[in-house]
Amino acid sequence: MLRGPVYVLSDEVYEHICFDEAGHASVLAHPELRQRAIAVSSFGKTFHMTGWKVGYCIAPAAISAELRKVHQYLTFSVNTPAQLAIADMLREHPEHYLELPAFYRDRRDRLATALSSSRFKVLPCEGTYFLLVDYSAISDLDDVSFCQWLTREVGVAAIPLSVFCADSLSS
Repeated sequence: MLRGPVYVLSDEVYEHICFDEAGHASVLAHPELRQRAIAVSSFGKTFHMTGWKVGYCIAPAAISAELRKVHQYLTFSVNTPAQLAIADMLREHPEHYLELPAFYRDRRDRLATALSSSRFKVLPCEGTYFLLVDYSAISDLDDVSFCQWLTREVGVAAIPLSVFCADSLSS
C-alpha cells in the first residue's frame, strides 16, 4: 500500500470516543500515507447531535478540491441553524470532546452490568460504546430473526451483527 497508488478513506467519526486505555489511531498520523489519506469525521457524533448529519473531511488540498466537486452535487449544504449551533459549541465549549470517553463508557458499563444478571453473555468490546451480546442461552434463532423478535415481542431494538458481514451482502 505504501508503494502503490492506493488512497485511504478512513472513517474516524468516533475519534473522540476512545476508552479502555485505547487511544485514537488516525491514518493521518502516518507521514507516508498523509498525502494519500482522507479522514472523515462527524460533529454529530462528537456533540451528541447524530441526527443533524454534520461532518467534515481532512485531506490534502488537491484531494479536498476534488471532494468538494463531488459534494456539491450530493447535497446542497448543511442547514444554517445547525452550522451556527456547531460554531457556537466550538467557541463556547472547545473541550467538550474530552468528556466523551467517560460519558459513553459509563452508559456502556451500566448496561453491561444490568445484563450480567441475565442469560445474555456480554462479550468483550474495547473502544466502543456498543455491546456485543451472546444470546445462545436464550434462543437458537439466527441473529436477524432474534433481533426482530426482540423488537416486536419485548420492545427492545438491537442490531444483528450479520448485517455488517460480507456474507450477508448477497442476501
